[in-house]
Amino acid sequence: MPTPLSALFGRSPIRPIQEHMEIAQKCVILLGEFLEASFVKDWEQAYKVQQAIRDCENQADDLKSNVRTNLPKSLFLPVPRTDLLELLSTQDKLANRAKDVAGLMLGRKMEVPESLVKEVREYFQESLLASAQALKVINELDELLETGFRGREVDLVEALIVELDELEHATDVSQIKLRAKLFALEESLPAVHVMFLYKIIDQIGDLADISQNIGGRLLLLIAR
Repeated sequence: MPTPLSALFGRSPIRPIQEHMEIAQKCVILLGEFLEASFVKDWEQAYKVQQAIRDCENQADDLKSNVRTNLPKSLFLPVPRTDLLELLSTQDKLANRAKDVAGLMLGRKMEVPESLVKEVREYFQESLLASAQALKVINELDELLETGFRGREVDLVEALIVELDELEHATDVSQIKLRAKLFALEESLPAVHVMFLYKIIDQIGDLADISQNIGGRLLLLIAR
């Protein structure tokens, strides 16, 4: 009969970290569904999706706690245990940010001005591409482990991280354009609403920033 430790980690101590990233990415995907519901002012559907995001984020928290508790302190790995835990914490911020955006928008029933919906949708999609790329990078952890964090696998992961950096940069460019377009609308909108729209724009951009940080964490593992 497997012990709780073997049940959690199986053959690889990396798998729970990959699973955690998959859950975090699911939160981001659900945020896209939430935004679409908010664009058409379907707050009943938005509430259902927000609850799904909350449940998904709770799953990520539970898995994070299990990994922190059960990850052996004497792993025979080419990377320190503390670095793996830092990577896990960075991933967790992705799920948290998705929950933050949905919670804030639902709580205020925030309506994105119709003239900005297209840009916000595209902006979110760029952040989603970045988080998907971060998941792709994390899914290479097993191969990195098998090769001792050296060789061709390192070259592959480094190339994936370069692509991730480019995706994050694209969201920075889009954020500047979106903020400029919102600035042009400021006088026609309530001041408080404008303030929270800027906050939502920033938080959606955080998804790409956090994804880039995940890649950065992995680069640190490779460099050690």
